[in-house]
Amino acid sequence: MTTLLQRMHDELVRRNYAATTIQTYLHALNTCRRQHPGRRLDQLRPNDLRRYQAYLFKERKLAIGTVGLHVAALRFLAQFVTTH
Repeated sequence: MTTLLQRMHDELVRRNYAATTIQTYLHALNTCRRQHPGRRLDQLRPNDLRRYQAYLFKERKLAIGTVGLHVAALRFLAQFVTTH
C-alpha cells in the first residue's frame, strides 16, 4: 500500500467509515492505480479520471452502482489530498 493510500485509510478509520466501505474504497483506488502505472493517484488530471470511468463502463462492463463506488472513492481521495 502506498503512503497516500495508508494515510487515506487512516482518515477513513478516523471518520468512522464502515470496514466494508474502507475496503471498497481502497480496492477501487488500487484498481485505478493499476490502470495508470508509473503515475501517482494525486497527480491524475480530470481527463484521466473521465477516461478511467469510461474504461470501467466499456471495458470492465461494471454496473452503474459499482462505477459510482469508484467515483466516490476518487472524490474522497481528491478531497483528502486538497485538505491534507
